[in-house]
This record gives sequence, structure tokens and C-alpha cells, in this order.
Amino acid sequence: MRKSRAITLRELASAIGRSLGWLSQIERGQTTPSVRDLGLIADYFGINISFFFRSASRSEEERGLILRAADRTPIGSSETGLTEELLSPTLSGSFEMIKSIFAPGASSGGLAPAREKEDGGVLISGRLQITIGALNTELAPGDSFQFAGKPYGWANPYDEPAVVIWVVSPPIY
Repeated sequence: MRKSRAITLRELASAIGRSLGWLSQIERGQTTPSVRDLGLIADYFGINISFFFRSASRSEEERGLILRAADRTPIGSSETGLTEELLSPTLSGSFEMIKSIFAPGASSGGLAPAREKEDGGVLISGRLQITIGALNTELAPGDSFQFAGKPYGWANPYDEPAVVIWVVSPPIY
């Protein structure tokens, strides 16, 4: 997660009040952080501490390969009109999968700036207005999209939630 957000070891270590060496050992699996330290890291990244414990009870063979529905990590808040679940079993690969639910009446409030990443997805249910660069269009169930390095925004002016499965490369969460 740190690497996907282009955060240095030094920046994260400083933000959580720990040494660079200690944090490096955590990332390499040479030491185990305390629950308090995990809480500080989770707060820094804006995630729930449960993220670090997902699939902990699963077999060793499944870890990093399979993510069970019960172990999904919620991201975001219903207050913003966008709730998400991280679907990827690991963030060490070249992409991540996210399930996004756009509440009726919610919008991104404009275009997010272009970033050095590629997005793609498919609308599973509902309808969604999406803007990619200069294109403003409506998606219906089964419609898919893909773009890289373009500003984008969305709106759900309809009466039912819109559900999108996203693929993002490189991972952002």
C-alpha cells in the first residue's frame, strides 16, 4: 500500500513515530508490529485496522490468492455517497480490484485530476453517468470502460444504487 501511494519508508516512519529500520523490518516480515502500531498505520492510510487481519484464519495455501467475501475490507463511507470493498487478495500485484457502490443522488463533485494509473471496470447494476476527459456518457448494466491518465468524474442522479467492479493499475489502496 505504501509503495502504491508513492510514500517513502521515511515518510511513513516519521508519520507514525517509529524508526525507518523498524518499518523496513515489518515490510520484510522480520518483526511483528503491535496492534497499536497497526492502528497508527491504518489511520495514516485511512483504512480500518481489520485490513491487516483479513483472511488470517484462512489456510496458508489461500493467503494472497483467495479473498473470501466475509474477509473483504470496506473502504469509504456512506456519507460521501460512495462505498467500496477491496476485492483483491493482495496489493503486491500490478493491479487491484474494487467493488464500488454509488448511492442514488451521489456524485464525485467534479473531475478528479489525471493520475499515472489505468482504470477499467464494468457496471453490474443500476445506471451511472461517467465523465472521462471530455467524454460525458451514461453506463447501463454490462457496459464497461477503460482509460489511463485522464481526469474523470461520476454521478448517480438515479433512484437506485449503481454497482461497478473496477480494476486499477497500479494499486492505489
